Amino acid sequence: MTITTIGLDIAKSVFQVHGVDAGGQVIVRRQLKRRSVLAFFQKLSPCLVGIEACASSHHWSRELQALGHTVRLIPPVCVPKTLFELMP
Repeated sequence: MTITTIGLDIAKSVFQVHGVDAGGQVIVRRQLKRRSVLAFFQKLSPCLVGIEACASSHHWSRELQALGHTVRLIPPVCVPKTLFELMP
């Protein structure tokens, strides 16, 4: 199974990766340290990567595009709230 779409949640030091195949089945769900993000994406075949738009997302977008991936920046208002934020 090959990963076709990845959601990348970027943070200060730990990034969350969620990758699915064409059928929507979860292939990878894991945390990456900042230093290992590029090495992880170098091993993958080019795919679509979605990142929430913020100050550092433009940097990561350029880095991932240089590796051949297609990157889409998602406006923060369009990113669904996490379950933790929805809990009373």
